[in-house]
Amino acid sequence: MSIKKHWESVYQTKDIKTVSWFQPQETLSLKLINDLSLNKSAQIIDIGGGASTLVDELIFAGYENLSVLDISQAALILDRNRLGSDADKVTWIESDILDANLPPTYYELWHDRAAFHFLTDPDHRDRYLTKARTSISKGGYLLIATFANDGPEQCSGLPVVRYSEAKLIEEFTPSFEFVYSLKEDHLTPAQSVQKFIYCLFQRK
Repeated sequence: MSIKKHWESVYQTKDIKTVSWFQPQETLSLKLINDLSLNKSAQIIDIGGGASTLVDELIFAGYENLSVLDISQAALILDRNRLGSDADKVTWIESDILDANLPPTYYELWHDRAAFHFLTDPDHRDRYLTKARTSISKGGYLLIATFANDGPEQCSGLPVVRYSEAKLIEEFTPSFEFVYSLKEDHLTPAQSVQKFIYCLFQRK
């Protein structure tokens, strides 16, 4: 089964509120984004946004130029249906991030919670880095969250790569400058804990 078919099946057959990564509110991501004090007109993209509620919260916070990218059409439909008329305020991109046609030096913030860690092939991680490096404007930010090195080894039936702060820095420098990291204990809908690490980088 292709990766796209896998994720279409997940979003078509599961109650999104029961999947392990679901958060009723993306509280930490929203706080970290707000802490950057970006202009409300800043170009922001959420990579692997799936059916995340972050876009709802960003709209409510007044951000005006939002894009959500996901490989799954079904996930984006869930987003659009949830947002109703507000869906017209968002640019929706149905694509594998590795193949996405994104404008160069365009985004002032690239957010990715739980997409990058599915890239187990080093060549795919290199392609992701190239995409981020060419798409983020100079001085723009990359906020990435992955499973920590004491987090799960699989998610949704797929293997993942777990990361420490040092390992993420190794992946994203020297194209990006490391700003800080922090950890999160994510409580899943099944009431188990998943260990995440968040790292903020700035485009050189």
